[in-house]
Amino acid sequence: MDKLKLHSKDLTAENIEKLAALFPNCVTETKGADGELKHSIDFDLLRQELSADLVEGPQERYRLDWPGKREALATANQPINLTLRPEREESVDFDTTKNLYIEGDNLDALKLLQETYLNKVKMIYIDPPYNTGKDFIYQDDFKESTKQYFERSNQVDEEGNRMVVNTDSNGRFHSDWLSMMYPRLKLARKLLKDDGVIFISIDDNEVHNLRKMCDDVFGAENFIAELLWKRRVSSALSDNSVSTDHEYVVCYKKGDFGRFRGNPKNFSKYKNPDNDKRGDWILDNLTVGMDESMRPNQAYTIIDPNTGNEFAHNPNRVWAYIPLSMKKLISEGRVVFPTDPSKRPMLKRFKNDLKNTHNPFSSIMLKSVGMNTEATRQLQKILGGNLFDYSKPLSLCFTLIEQTTNQQDIILDFFSGSAATAQAVIQLNAEDGGNRRHIQVQLPEPCDEKSAAFKAGYSTIAEIGKERIRRAGAKIRAELEAQLEVELLGSEKHSELTTKLANLDTGFRVLKVDSSNMEDVYYRPDEVSQDGLDLQVENIKPDRSPEDLLFQVLLDWGVDLALPIEQEVIAGNTVFWVDGNALAACFDTGLDENFVKELAKREPLRAVFRDASFANDATKINIEQIFKALSPHTDLKSI
Repeated sequence: MDKLKLHSKDLTAENIEKLAALFPNCVTETKGADGELKHSIDFDLLRQELSADLVEGPQERYRLDWPGKREALATANQPINLTLRPEREESVDFDTTKNLYIEGDNLDALKLLQETYLNKVKMIYIDPPYNTGKDFIYQDDFKESTKQYFERSNQVDEEGNRMVVNTDSNGRFHSDWLSMMYPRLKLARKLLKDDGVIFISIDDNEVHNLRKMCDDVFGAENFIAELLWKRRVSSALSDNSVSTDHEYVVCYKKGDFGRFRGNPKNFSKYKNPDNDKRGDWILDNLTVGMDESMRPNQAYTIIDPNTGNEFAHNPNRVWAYIPLSMKKLISEGRVVFPTDPSKRPMLKRFKNDLKNTHNPFSSIMLKSVGMNTEATRQLQKILGGNLFDYSKPLSLCFTLIEQTTNQQDIILDFFSGSAATAQAVIQLNAEDGGNRRHIQVQLPEPCDEKSAAFKAGYSTIAEIGKERIRRAGAKIRAELEAQLEVELLGSEKHSELTTKLANLDTGFRVLKVDSSNMEDVYYRPDEVSQDGLDLQVENIKPDRSPEDLLFQVLLDWGVDLALPIEQEVIAGNTVFWVDGNALAACFDTGLDENFVKELAKREPLRAVFRDASFANDATKINIEQIFKALSPHTDLKSI
């Protein structure tokens, strides 16, 4: 029976395998810090393979570099042996919700999500620290070795990743910010679907560097737009009398992203006064301005076939169509001639002929997005006070999600903050009946003891975010129920609201980044001496529950962390069933063959046990034969 690896992907090893398949001659062996030989890539040979010219040494090229970029990339690829532990008491509708709230360092969380949500997220919105000289940023230590990082990520020491103020007097002011963002964006890109899109809020301090960094991560050809939104009214406090009232939302796609949905067109002017069988229409201009693209045969005279009236082209404009095309339009009754020869013929443009029912989305978001004062009012209304600084307005998150996602998509925010993104997803689902899912990630950053949030009983930013989702979800559900009460039973509107309420998911599973459930001997058996073997019989930490083990298995196996989970007692042992029979997990001890046979009869797609679960060695040896006989398609694993 194979064992689960129980640590995140080693992206470096994965990349080496891919390159080795393409360029086997570039694979070599090097000696690691532990003295063991390992496969590596000969980059000199690889550079030559990728160039038609002779490559001799480093050459100048157009790119963004900063001190620490290589270390940041290495950190993105390093595996971690952490896990996500479920917190039922802090969750809402734990057993049925499809939404996740992950509490912990987002770099670790993004690594842990690689197996499960690779190429599955449609949209990412993040509002990272802005690097103004006062804001906190994640302080990742790139000076440590891979082994040290591995140990720290396992929380062997007490430091972990911490938030520090990146002051503008720091010689690495921009470099530290870039090094913090780079590995997170590299990992985020892997989670996006091929038609996925990412939005990043930013201000003037780093927007230029962010664009270049995103060109590096996503490709310059995948830049979509640099959106602007007005965050405040003009301020008279500026030293240079220029008030910076706006911020940016930088938008990139991963690859095959289609288009923004756009803003609905106004069809109120479309009428059908002549009962045309082609439907409603409006009068539109038949001329275009003269420019270099104008054809000489667009300047001509057209004749009304019914009256014989002639209409010469405007001296400053020309007809929009060449004579042959114009003749076809006239024959189809698409040109409306005036009775007064001094007026101009017009095009009869039908609503049914429109290629798009929406106008393009403007990169200057004035009408659809409110200012920071909106965000302040929303938080005060939901939480009873201004408990969070610099939250983005709900309308910003709502607009971006509405423009780029469909009803079944997953939306990720790994700088969740006050959880405006989560509320926007719930609100949009309530309005259009969608089943969008959200994943929030937030570091449990302590609230300032002098802040209104701390005085209101919130010790961390994560607590504020979770409470906002609870209250916002309850409020949105109550509003739908109030609408349902006033609608006539059996009406179309009543049926629509009933369906929306039934589908509305206002819950979330809280999962917390923590050290692995496995004892250190599981990862570093070479550090155990012979006389200590009797102390290492159990490879699972004593404070971990069966549900803790289940979620680490889900992570390792790449199973959706939001699938429904049920418990059942079979032959006196507790079995977790995930998404019906997609996975069966039992971590009890003393399992015998009778239990194994009963479980195998259910034919789960996957089954997992503890290595020390079985009553005796004979059962452990026979389990594979039992499943081969009763459920040959079951994939068996142990931890």
